[in-house]
Amino acid sequence: MEHERRQLLKQIMAIEFTALELNLYLDTHPQDYRALKEYNAAAQELAKLKEQYESRYGPLTNYGTTPSPDAWRWIDDPWPWEITF
Repeated sequence: MEHERRQLLKQIMAIEFTALELNLYLDTHPQDYRALKEYNAAAQELAKLKEQYESRYGPLTNYGTTPSPDAWRWIDDPWPWEITF
């Protein structure tokens, strides 16, 4: 697997972890607008990275969030969870 693809997946996992942690924090601190701003920035960055990954390498999930422009690419391997870091 090429280095660039692996690096992009690592970025997605890191931003996804950040968004999840901020989500959990905001569940108990809903008035913390600094955290809300950070969450929104992480969510936007995550969407951008996922779109970038999926346009280059195919879908990250199989439940209807990514169009498949020319052929059904979900079955192309390796699947995201099969990648060794």
